[in-house]
Amino acid sequence: IMRLYFLLLFALCNNCIFAQTFTTPKFITDSLDAYVTQALTDWDIPGAAVCVVKDGKVIVMKGYGVKEKGGNDAVDENTLFLIGSNTKAFTGTALAKLEAQKRLSLDDKVQQWMPNFKLRDEWMGKNIMIKDLLSHRLGFETFQGDFTYWTSNLTRQQIIAKMAKVKPLYAFRDQWGYCNAAFLTAGEIIPKVTGRSWEDYMRDSIFKPLGMNHTLALAAEMPNAPNTAKPHTLSREFETIKLNFPLIDNLAPAASIGSSVNDMSKWVMMLLNNGKVDGKTMIPASAIQKTRTPYSVLSKRGAYRFNKSHYQLYGLGWFLGEYNGREIVSHTGGVNGFVTSVTLVPEENLGIVVLTNTDQNSLFMGLNNELLDVCMGLPSRNYSKLLLNSFVNGQKNEKEWVKQMADSIESHQPAIIPFAQYAGKYQNELYGEINIVLKNNHLTMYFQNHPNMTAELDWLGNHRFLCTYSDVTVGRKIIPFTVKNGKAAGFTLTVADFLEFTPYEFTRKQPGK
Repeated sequence: IMRLYFLLLFALCNNCIFAQTFTTPKFITDSLDAYVTQALTDWDIPGAAVCVVKDGKVIVMKGYGVKEKGGNDAVDENTLFLIGSNTKAFTGTALAKLEAQKRLSLDDKVQQWMPNFKLRDEWMGKNIMIKDLLSHRLGFETFQGDFTYWTSNLTRQQIIAKMAKVKPLYAFRDQWGYCNAAFLTAGEIIPKVTGRSWEDYMRDSIFKPLGMNHTLALAAEMPNAPNTAKPHTLSREFETIKLNFPLIDNLAPAASIGSSVNDMSKWVMMLLNNGKVDGKTMIPASAIQKTRTPYSVLSKRGAYRFNKSHYQLYGLGWFLGEYNGREIVSHTGGVNGFVTSVTLVPEENLGIVVLTNTDQNSLFMGLNNELLDVCMGLPSRNYSKLLLNSFVNGQKNEKEWVKQMADSIESHQPAIIPFAQYAGKYQNELYGEINIVLKNNHLTMYFQNHPNMTAELDWLGNHRFLCTYSDVTVGRKIIPFTVKNGKAAGFTLTVADFLEFTPYEFTRKQPGK
C-alpha cells in the first residue's frame, strides 16, 4: 500500500511539474495582424482568413483583406473559400465512419461495390481496396490523368471509367502517387452504401451535425452564396486577376468543398476531440484514428523547412509527419483561384486553418508554419519573407523564359513544312481528341474534354511550337511534333505542373477512326 501511495504521489507531482497552461503567443496577440496585412501586400493576395484552436477553444479567428481584388467587401470569419484537397479528409473520414458502423470495410475490394470498376491491369483492378484509393497507392504518378479530368466536361462516371486507360508509372502499392480520380472513386462508393449522393451525405452526416451551416459541398454552389471570396491567379503579365469559379464537381470527393474558418474550426475541434462534440460522439474515435494510420511512405525526409522533421507519410486523406517531437496531421488544398492549409497537432490539441483566394502564393503554408512554431514555443522565423524570396526568383526565371520564347517567335524562322501539315485531328488513349485548325496561317488547338478552352500555337522552329492555353492556369509550354513524310504524325503535350506532370503523346487520327 505504501509503495502504491508513493507511485500515486509521484504521478501527481509529475503532472504538476509538466502540466502547463497555454498562453496565447505574443506573435498572435501583438504581431499577427501586421504580419498578415503586410504579407497580403507583398504577395498581392486579395484576401485571407486564419483560425487557431487550442484545447477546444478558438485562440484567434479573423478575416483579412477583401473578397475580390479592387473591391471593398471585407473577408470575415464566415467568408467561404474553396478548400480544394482539404476535402479529402472529409471523404476519408466519412468512409472510416461507415466502416466503424460496419456498413463497409476499408479492406473491401472496390469491385465489390463497383462491379464495373477497371484498371489497365486486370489483376490490379480486381484486387484494389478502398483504402488503396484513399492512400494514393495505385502506382500512378502524382496528378497523373488530372489534365484529362480537371475542369473538364466529363462526368464522374466517365472519369472513373477513364482510369482504366491510365498507364501506371510504378508498381501497385510500390510508390505513393497523388490521385484525385482515386478519391472520386472512393467517394462514389458512399452512394452505393448509403443510397445518398456524396454531397448529400456530407451535408447530412457531417456539416449539419457539426453546425457547419455555411459550408457548401459543391463548387457550383459558390457563385450564388452570399459571402464568398472570389478566385484569383496571376495573369501572363504576372498581375493578380480574377477567375471564374472552377468546374470541379466531377471530382467533388477530392476537391469541391467551400468553407470558412468559422465552420472549419468546428471540424478541426471535433477531430482533435476524438470525434466528440459537446460530449456526444459524432465520429467514432476509431474512425478518426484509422484516417491517421500510415498507409503510404512519401519520403524519409520531412516536409518542413527547418530540419526538425524526419519522415512524411500518408493516411486516408491526411499527410502524416512529425515536427519538434510531435505528430503532425495536415493537408493542403489547391484549386483554380485558391490555396489553403489545415494542420492538426493532436498531442497539443492544436489546430490551424489558413485560407487564401489566389492560387499563386506560398503564404498559406508560410503562415501555417509560423503559427505552428509560435504555438509550440519555437521562435517566429518570418516564413513569408523566406518563401517570397523563392517565389520572386521563380517569377524572374519564368519572365526570362517567356522573353526567350518571344524572341524565338519574333525571329521568324522559316517553317520546315507548311503549317497546313500540322493541322488535323490527333488522339490520345486517355484524353481523347484534340483538333488543330489552321486559319490565317495560324494554328489553334481545340480540346474534346475542355470545349471552353483553346490554345494558340506559335512557331519556334525545328517542329516546335509555343503552346499558350487560353486558360492561364494551364500555362504555356513548348509542344514538339514528330514528322513523317513531310506531315506531322503526332506531338507531345504538357501542361502546368500545378495541373499535371505527366506528358501526353498524341498521334494523328486516321480517317474513319
